Amino acid sequence: MEKVTLKVKGMSCGHCVKSVEGSVGALDGVKTVMVDLKGGTVDIEFNSETVALATIKETIDDQGYDVV
Repeated sequence: MEKVTLKVKGMSCGHCVKSVEGSVGALDGVKTVMVDLKGGTVDIEFNSETVALATIKETIDDQGYDVV
């Protein structure tokens, strides 16, 4: 398992948290997703053999948020 913390711009409310956690958490190979709204970060634990980090970033981007 690999762990990464991504800095994400544009998240401001509970809906944002659910949107990011739900979409990224639904990806095959993602074990955990935790959004820190105040810090503007997303902690992700995932199997890099199953899902690429680029796919995770793209999924967050598709929800309307910017991965810095």
